Amino acid sequence: STSREGPGRATPTKEGGGRLRHHNHDTRDPSKRATFGPGRSVSTSHIRRGAHYQSTSSLYSDGHSSSSVSPAPSPSPTHAQTQPHAQPHAQLHAQPHAPTSHAPTIHVRHTSPFVSPARPAQLGALSKRWASTSDFATPSRVTHAHSPTPTNSQLARAREAQYNPDEGVVKLYLRGRPLNLYVPTSIQETYSPTSPSSSPPAKLKLEWVYGYRGRDCRNNVFQLPTGEIVYFVAAVVVLYNVEDQMQRHYLGHTDDIKCLAVHPNKLLIATGQTAGHDRRDARPHIRIWDSVSLNTLHIIGISDIERSVACLAFSKADGGSLLVAVDEAPDHNMSVWDWSRGERGYKLLETKCSADQVLAVDFSPVDRSTIITCGKNHISFWSYDSGMLAKRLGIFENRERPKYVTSISFTDAGNVISGDSNGNLLIWQRGGNTVYKMVRGAHDGPVFSILVQKDGAIITGGKDGQIVEWDRDLERTGNTIEIPEQYGSPRVVTSGRGTQLVVGTTRNCVLEGTFTFPMRPVMQ
Repeated sequence: STSREGPGRATPTKEGGGRLRHHNHDTRDPSKRATFGPGRSVSTSHIRRGAHYQSTSSLYSDGHSSSSVSPAPSPSPTHAQTQPHAQPHAQLHAQPHAPTSHAPTIHVRHTSPFVSPARPAQLGALSKRWASTSDFATPSRVTHAHSPTPTNSQLARAREAQYNPDEGVVKLYLRGRPLNLYVPTSIQETYSPTSPSSSPPAKLKLEWVYGYRGRDCRNNVFQLPTGEIVYFVAAVVVLYNVEDQMQRHYLGHTDDIKCLAVHPNKLLIATGQTAGHDRRDARPHIRIWDSVSLNTLHIIGISDIERSVACLAFSKADGGSLLVAVDEAPDHNMSVWDWSRGERGYKLLETKCSADQVLAVDFSPVDRSTIITCGKNHISFWSYDSGMLAKRLGIFENRERPKYVTSISFTDAGNVISGDSNGNLLIWQRGGNTVYKMVRGAHDGPVFSILVQKDGAIITGGKDGQIVEWDRDLERTGNTIEIPEQYGSPRVVTSGRGTQLVVGTTRNCVLEGTFTFPMRPVMQ
């Protein structure tokens, strides 16, 4: 069953609120048809209404899917996860809906040979947009009878719904919002909200996710040893094998993911999410999970993070035993965790990081006790010792102080490289907080990403659409890449296979290429 609020008007949904949305192309064109399976199709002229479902946990399915692997059930921040339910042979109704910048579009079948279009033509009318990748609601919250003998609470909720058999519409309120649920035509005459009914046998399984969240997130694309590119969009972490055109999905989060960090062993991944509208089920937290099995190993910060996890980083010099996280609360609190101690980890310390926005955090690869943070009006050098954090602000001396320090990285010698909103690159001497060297005008505008490769070469990406290669002394090598404007500016540049670079852009695309061969989109 599906819902809408009125003719020609889609029900408004919230991006992180965990509601499933259907949308379609022009439903007035009866020539467009959507394929359900071999020998089955439905004219889009009948597909006219939008659907919204409450969503609180991950999608799991018994159905077959060649392009997606759902994770094994993992600990929920508060309670066990529920199974989704779908009515088989039900007539679907969809309503056009404006696309959003970072909600994934999910199709029942994957048909893309390489670059997946925004909507495959044969499935355009049935394409679905998600604001979250959680389960459908517990059935009792939307329908009112799923057991042979309905309970008193089910009957009470059913009495709140009004069924109009002439229109085939059940009208009810969900969290104060009016919903129209359209009953499948085959059972309209006999349907009653209070009648007991069994759960439908069909389930939905996530198969393909379009898009990537690059518009407002940083350092969130990495190449794994499995050959997969890992990134996130909405509440889904996508592990995408470009060669095999296969996706796997980590679905443990209950609301939008904001940051991602890969452990030095390249197998474990930490992802942090924002606070959702459900205060109990969508509290901000960090999940540490296995990228091979997709099993959740640890859930930390449920009661410690106030708004959202702004940025994350594993320690490097000690093999990744520590995890640092910065909250988006007003004080932008920074916490250091012994993440492997128990299922919920152990918080070693917490301190106020900055009154201004924090854009990035990282551990030094050579000094276990050194942490760097940067953001609006600051770059800070932290020393962790005996359960205490000592902070020193970066000193620009007679140089122009940038409004934002937008990116940081480390050389193989342990020096810090920073990029700022003025387009400058600065090297900060290891162990100090003063500028050792400065390159003015490295980019025409903010420097979004700094990558230091194993051979010492430095690659930067900026808002000007340029990817520039530098030697270890920050001298240009002459190698540059210009990203076509249609893909946006390089938000993050990371190493791919061999000499390949993987680039996430501000227009939510993922590109691959080298300084010799042009960039090609692998996800749009």
